[in-house]
Amino acid sequence: MSTDPQQEGPPAAAGKSAGKSAGNQAGKTAGKTAGETAKQAAAKTAGETRDIPAPAGIRHKGPLELRRKAAKVTMSDRTLLDTKGPGQFVHTDPWRVLRIQSEFVEGFGALADLGPAVSVFGSARTVPGSLNYELAVEVGRQLAEAGLAVITGGGPGSMEAANKGAVQGNGVSVGLGIELPFEQGMNQWVDLGINFRYFFARKTMFVKYAQGFIVLPGGLGTLDELFEAMVLVQTRKVTSFPIVLIGTAFWSPMVEWIQNTLVAEGMMSEEDLDLLQVVDDPALAVELVVEGAARHRNPNGTGAGNGNGTGPAGGTRG
Repeated sequence: MSTDPQQEGPPAAAGKSAGKSAGNQAGKTAGKTAGETAKQAAAKTAGETRDIPAPAGIRHKGPLELRRKAAKVTMSDRTLLDTKGPGQFVHTDPWRVLRIQSEFVEGFGALADLGPAVSVFGSARTVPGSLNYELAVEVGRQLAEAGLAVITGGGPGSMEAANKGAVQGNGVSVGLGIELPFEQGMNQWVDLGINFRYFFARKTMFVKYAQGFIVLPGGLGTLDELFEAMVLVQTRKVTSFPIVLIGTAFWSPMVEWIQNTLVAEGMMSEEDLDLLQVVDDPALAVELVVEGAARHRNPNGTGAGNGNGTGPAGGTRG
């Protein structure tokens, strides 16, 4: 074998070249393998934590805490200040809640200092000059002379007549109107009038600021108020609250039906009939509600009832 260095040179260079190529290839392979391993690890980690949102993905909208898709909402201030949008928001339930609240605030504020009062109900279709119209005038006048404010639905017919009587008796005449598609607005004898959009807000005022009801002949609206008052007294939501019906000829058939059907079939207790008092004389009706008003718990907390259902059980019966 020759020992000439010139003959050994080329194999050495080839070895170096082969080593360099092998090293580069190994490095590339190792780098690729490491990269793939990192990707797999990242994917696995992402899979394990996909249900955990990043802190930056949480949004607070008022009292609400929102995540993921729910967090993609417009800021409240931006919605408020963007006046270019449609006005549909005024027809949404949150906006209605504010309107309902405003009706209670206005009603409470207007009637807070009203003093003792009686709510008078009757048909809006009662014709001026008729017997029932003049009856309502007399009721309103005598209530005013007894020192009681008169609250009506503010409309025409028997409501107008009772308000007229209150004015003639130099008393306080109140009308609680309601938005209807066919009603006529507040009658001219109302001194303090409040218009409502919602029946339930209006009904609250009828009960909250009255010491009793006088009910003249009427239709569905009158019956609605009558039976609601009976339920409130029967369930002790209000105490010592007299309900007086005027007109025995008109109301007796209804009372007989209650007795012969509802009571007879066990749908109500016979003692619940004692919640109603039926008379013909306006003076007697006023006398009964005045007596009841003396027992009724007023806003200052005086009187026999205590407002929690534990007052005298028979305060409005008989």
